[in-house]
Amino acid sequence: MTRTYVVTGAASGIGQATRELLIERGHRVIGVDVSPSDVTVDLGTPEGRADLVDRVWDLSGGTVDAVLAVAGLASPTPATVAVNYFGTIATLQGLRPLLASSPAPRAVAVSSMAALFPPDEALLEALTREDEPASTQRASALASDPQTGGLIYGTAKRALSRWIRRAAPTAEWAGASIPLNAIAPGVVRTPMTADFTSTEEGRWQLAEMVPMPLNGFFEPRDAAELLVWLASVENAHLCGQIIYIDGGSDAVIRGDSVW
Repeated sequence: MTRTYVVTGAASGIGQATRELLIERGHRVIGVDVSPSDVTVDLGTPEGRADLVDRVWDLSGGTVDAVLAVAGLASPTPATVAVNYFGTIATLQGLRPLLASSPAPRAVAVSSMAALFPPDEALLEALTREDEPASTQRASALASDPQTGGLIYGTAKRALSRWIRRAAPTAEWAGASIPLNAIAPGVVRTPMTADFTSTEEGRWQLAEMVPMPLNGFFEPRDAAELLVWLASVENAHLCGQIIYIDGGSDAVIRGDSVW
């Protein structure tokens, strides 16, 4: 059965691997990216988020079977908050009405194992309130200091995981028979991590911070396989799950804790 999928971040990394895998399996994919794609928009801006909905509506004819919100940044800048949190939520909420006509609608986002790290509480609180100006202001303050800029990415991903957990069981998602879930990858060899994984010293430092005892760093295709299953007809009952595909980081860092 051919399905129509929307994949953000489709021009590189996990998004590109997901797009390619879906096409290989005979599905139709509407790719979204800031780089040239079927829909070329900047999800870090309100205008780009609005354009996304309009363009996907036109290209899909008003029906989408699954939305995979993969686009993301890892820079210690306010843009990471704009794309990873507000852009992802806008993608899922904005395209949700297009899922209504699908016989098996699905929605998946990409969080990160970095959500396990201690967050910046002020930024997390602003994100949880979905206050973009306050979040941008706090992220700017964090970005101004090399010692705190690194908190932006993990905090945004923790806020996203929290949003998925809270939204998934609601009438808008579970009540409309739309499973909403996310994956939380460990270190994936993508352009986003190339600066860290291209040298032996960088790989060692990253492995110290992100322990991955099961097979270590992995390729985007591995994450794509999980995303594609979560967006498939077969996944009918997972709701609000953050699935850590991380080589064991979650188990090492959290131990007996389940949340």
